Amino acid sequence: MSTMPYSTDGRVQVLADGNRIPVLALGVWQVPNGPECVNAVRWALEAGYRHIDTAQAYGNEESVGQGLRESGVPREEVFLTTKFYPARKDPVAEVERSLSRLDVDYVDLYIVHWPQGGATWAWPGMEQTRERGYARSIGVSNFGVRELEQVMTSATVPPVVDQVQFSPFEYRRALFDAAKQRHVAVEAYSPLGTGRHLQNDTVRRIASRVGRTPAQVLLRWCLQRGLIVLAKSTHRERIEENAQIFDFTLSDQDMAALDHIDRTGGTDRALESRWW
Repeated sequence: MSTMPYSTDGRVQVLADGNRIPVLALGVWQVPNGPECVNAVRWALEAGYRHIDTAQAYGNEESVGQGLRESGVPREEVFLTTKFYPARKDPVAEVERSLSRLDVDYVDLYIVHWPQGGATWAWPGMEQTRERGYARSIGVSNFGVRELEQVMTSATVPPVVDQVQFSPFEYRRALFDAAKQRHVAVEAYSPLGTGRHLQNDTVRRIASRVGRTPAQVLLRWCLQRGLIVLAKSTHRERIEENAQIFDFTLSDQDMAALDHIDRTGGTDRALESRWW
């Protein structure tokens, strides 16, 4: 188990398998392999992040590994996530390639990126990656309640995480509640709507009142709703700004106002439409 240097001030969650996961991560989706990604990872780790989220499909695992090495932060202090690209056939062979690209001996979390080909076929291979020590924890992404139930019914080792698009605009209450009942932590990707959500009047009004940025308000909402949150940026000042979410609290009134923004009807689905 990774030894995360955090106090119990809300910066970590304990997963169902006992592993500890920092609740704030840098996500590197759409960041090309190369200096931009290396710098983002290094800057995040220098700013205190201890959770980096990448994927085989992102094509930037080499740069994530380089940023980790250049940061000087010990490997065991960083929670590292990658994801199995389900257009491939073998989660074990693919994680071995990921470990080589990342230049690490293990990842802390290995996730099925989306349920292409059905929810369950990849899971035995995912369990093997854990058995072999390639992954400390295993999970899924873009699984709605139906897919989550299918994989949990067939699993020997159940997933401990479901990573889905989540924010006040995509407040998937039924999915979150079902995951919680099954002891599955929910990770929120695209909590800022790739920037779109920052212009919302409600978000901006609350941000102005509490003296924070719209991004900090959206990320803080995720934390107070019990989510693990992935914040993506390649700008040093934004990366640092996004980390400043542990020293303030949104009121019940502000949380309720943000909840009201939801456009999904509190769905139990992870996706509005499939992309595969």
